[in-house]
Amino acid sequence: MQEALQKIEGSADLKIRWHLIGTLQSNKVRKAVPRFSAIHSVDSRRLLDAIDAAATDAGTAPEVLVQVDLAGEATKHGVPQDEAMDIVRAAVRCRAARCVGLMTIPPFFEQPEGARPYFARLRDLRDTLLKEGLDRAMLRELSMGMSHDFEIAVQEGATMVRLGTAIFGKRYV
Repeated sequence: MQEALQKIEGSADLKIRWHLIGTLQSNKVRKAVPRFSAIHSVDSRRLLDAIDAAATDAGTAPEVLVQVDLAGEATKHGVPQDEAMDIVRAAVRCRAARCVGLMTIPPFFEQPEGARPYFARLRDLRDTLLKEGLDRAMLRELSMGMSHDFEIAVQEGATMVRLGTAIFGKRYV
């Protein structure tokens, strides 16, 4: 968050839509909401409510994506499918924040094809929610795939991919 805020401040004269991909801690919500157009890492109803309250107070309308943990990896964030469905359903009541879809980060596979089942499961989850009658605008985005496996993600329906390494090279932080 600290690094992102510095970059946002340093490029304030540019017309950039910033997306927050990483974990957002509750104590950083009020700093993040006015600065990010989209937050891809909503992993609880509590966080969704905090983002919505901060957005209402700031007069902004950030897009949010619910991060779904499809692999159960201890090192990654996100919520199981059932909880993700509950968060999306709860987002109907948001006053300012707008749920626009789902996000996942699968395990890393040497062969990108290994990620395909995770991308397909996220697409299937979206389709299940649509069959329930949720507004298509709330589920128009599937944020999945990174530099290593984005082609598979696109084949499985990704509308947003994260290509930082392909564009900027490997990070050494």
